[in-house]
Amino acid sequence: MKSKTKTRLTIAALVTFSVMLFLMSTDRVAKKNIFPYEMQQFELDNGLKVVAVPYDSPGILAYYTIVRTGSRNEVEPGKSGFAHFFEHVMFRGTEKYPADVYNKEMQLLGADFNASTDDDWTRYYQVLPSSGLEKIIDIESNRFQNLKYTEQAFKTEAGAILGEYSKSISNPFLAMFERIQELAFTKHTYGHTTIGYLQDIKDMPNQYAYSLEFYDRWYRPENCTVLVVGDFNYEQLQKLITQYYSGWKRRDYKQDIPVEPEQTSERRSQIKWKSPTFPILMTGYKTGGFSVQAKDYAALDILGSYVFGETSALYKELVLDKQWVEFINFINMDRRDPNLFFVYSRIKDEKNMTSVEQSIDAALEKAKNEVMSEDQLKAIKSRLKYSFAMGLDNPDRVASTLGNYINLTGDPNAVNELYARYDEITVQDIQAVAKQYFDAKRRTVVTLTYQAK
Repeated sequence: MKSKTKTRLTIAALVTFSVMLFLMSTDRVAKKNIFPYEMQQFELDNGLKVVAVPYDSPGILAYYTIVRTGSRNEVEPGKSGFAHFFEHVMFRGTEKYPADVYNKEMQLLGADFNASTDDDWTRYYQVLPSSGLEKIIDIESNRFQNLKYTEQAFKTEAGAILGEYSKSISNPFLAMFERIQELAFTKHTYGHTTIGYLQDIKDMPNQYAYSLEFYDRWYRPENCTVLVVGDFNYEQLQKLITQYYSGWKRRDYKQDIPVEPEQTSERRSQIKWKSPTFPILMTGYKTGGFSVQAKDYAALDILGSYVFGETSALYKELVLDKQWVEFINFINMDRRDPNLFFVYSRIKDEKNMTSVEQSIDAALEKAKNEVMSEDQLKAIKSRLKYSFAMGLDNPDRVASTLGNYINLTGDPNAVNELYARYDEITVQDIQAVAKQYFDAKRRTVVTLTYQAK
């Protein structure tokens, strides 16, 4: 037992030491770049962008295809949830690689594979041995250019989506996110969650023709980026990508995303939950979209840690001292268009709901009226860097992190720009965004409480 404990401590010490070396190296070698690996990029004539990141993972690579389309693009009434639905359809196969053959090829490659959809993007990914590079390029290039599915297969997949929605909506938090987004956004497509409205999901089996149009609009080279991280030969990658993807035709489809009007008053809603659960309070403040040109997004991230993090005075008051809540947390949403800064907490007794909300308001008022200390700011910036570094420990996590910035801006270097903004933030910047964004007129509040039948 002693030997195992010693081994664990040794490993932990090595990890910590490696992270320290990484941060020291980052400061010394590339003062402005938080991302520690070389990024190589090229673009085909048809607009397909390729980002390659050599990474020391002998024999392993991650292969991502990023489609910059998500539920944000679902502008037609009755079509919410279609980006997520189409993610499922993409596994229906092609003439060359039907669904069963696709799955068999993934097994033969030893690939871990899946996909996910968010508000702004859809990603398809595989982690596999480097020896399978040409095969995965062949399979994925074929899928993105030649997807083929019958109307019956399409309807079958629609049934699976309905089951996924029914399972998800039993989670109180999803129900609250669905309600708060619908209340907060009256025009913009961020008003519905990625999975979509129930009535639209029920109608999906009738939308086969629309699904073909959706594929034709968005699954085009100019809307996609291939991201490869790990052990590969760059010259071979360039040759294979050019060979397999050059025949993909661009379309350059344009779409206007509705602009959300300014919110001028507080909005509130209450959910009565039929299953036993602790009360939940969720508040969303309107903020700007993700940007690395302005300081606001970075400043809000730091403010969130300062006011709501585990070392904050509010956390100590509500979680540790009074023990009114199980937790309190925040999400500074990174989205292409203006979105929300969420604050949410699960409260142990409904009688304290109002008091918890008042404590949150008081903490935000304090942030508006008093500047945080320089030491607090320095500590939060340090934690942000360590957290980022700890998330880069394998090709998949590196690709997932970098893929998000490609989604947001189209440029993987946005990650370096964002951390440069963090470095520039002052205590006055934190106070300024507190005053600008945390106004009752900008907020939407949803509460959830148990109501016995």
